[in-house]
Amino acid sequence: MPPLDTARKAGPVLATLLLLLTVFGPISMDLYLPVLPALTTELSASTSAAQFTLTACLIGLALGQMIAGPLSDRFGRKSPLIVGLVAYIAASVLCAVSPSIETLVSARLVQGLAGAVGIVISQAAGRDVYSGSALIRFYGKVTVLGGLAAIIGPFLGGQLARFTDWRGIFLFLALLGALIMAATLAIYRETLPKNKRTTGGMAQSTRDFRTLFSDRLFAGAVLICGLTHAALFAYLSGATYILQDGYGLTPQGYAMAFGANSAGYMVFGWLGGRLADRWSERGALGLGVLVTGVGSLGLLYTGMADAPLPIVLVSLFVLASGVALAAPPSASLALTDYPELAGTASSVLGCARFGLGGIAAPLVGLGGATAVLPLGIVSVSCVALSFLAFVLFVGRNRAPENLSQREGGTQSEPQCAGSAK
Repeated sequence: MPPLDTARKAGPVLATLLLLLTVFGPISMDLYLPVLPALTTELSASTSAAQFTLTACLIGLALGQMIAGPLSDRFGRKSPLIVGLVAYIAASVLCAVSPSIETLVSARLVQGLAGAVGIVISQAAGRDVYSGSALIRFYGKVTVLGGLAAIIGPFLGGQLARFTDWRGIFLFLALLGALIMAATLAIYRETLPKNKRTTGGMAQSTRDFRTLFSDRLFAGAVLICGLTHAALFAYLSGATYILQDGYGLTPQGYAMAFGANSAGYMVFGWLGGRLADRWSERGALGLGVLVTGVGSLGLLYTGMADAPLPIVLVSLFVLASGVALAAPPSASLALTDYPELAGTASSVLGCARFGLGGIAAPLVGLGGATAVLPLGIVSVSCVALSFLAFVLFVGRNRAPENLSQREGGTQSEPQCAGSAK
């Protein structure tokens, strides 16, 4: 049996492409955030209606993964990926030419559905080609790249706003999708052989979902990932109004502040992968929930005491860093035991992340677009539920502490293994 971390199928070019496929979520959500107030004015929409363009994308990202994951387990990774990329380009163009907020919301839903394919397949294909410590390092890199995309998205959106309007920004997304599709056609080779694919149609998919949800550790990891990201998406939805309209930042100033917070997301995402690999997946996950809670409590304090801008920025930084810290261990705990259901398991994880985020995002606008207190309440509630899930499902589970132990030398040869070098 070859060592778990020996390269077998994943070279640096394929690994880079898989990581690039993860940018659909954050780029689709983040790029237009600096011009969201201007979009609200031009389309004569209410603040809550404009925020629903973010919610629609999140809902699409959640539902799309639930569809694409099982399909990729049955038909392979490449065909659903190409279909999703084509649909993403078309939906981005439709966003750019939308004449009303209702059309834009519908187009954003389709954009999310299509963009979900890239996210779920990148994670599932990563499970196809990595195992052992390499797998958790891969998920750490996924988290870091998500932070990088979050930095580039708002910053680039703020810079694009100097030369174009929100319609031009959506055309930029269409161009980005076309470039990634060209790279996929040139580079990607199917990572799931036919003899490893599932059969049985909808009945088998139902049994697969039942298998996953009967696993307490899987359910707990999914809930924690979804709830911590719900706090993050509440921040994404509300911060643009709070920082620009409430505290007077320009779109460029907002992009810089958002970029600083996203830098913390990158650093702590890398750290979360390292801690989970070298120390304990459960320990790293619990620490991530704790740090997210500290940031959420800071936002709650800000809303209650009308604290100044620096406290808001520090609280947002800590919240984003805590979510990033929890992301790699939650992904590895959820996916590593199900190589034969990697697409389906990844779709559940993504659905929880974006679905719960879609629920949380519009709630922060109910108390007023520039109010910090609703954001504090929503984020604290999400973290409290995350802590409860950790205690009930993860902390009480007595499985081995880290990925290397679970995939150690006593098991049979893994489905596939790889290296994160």
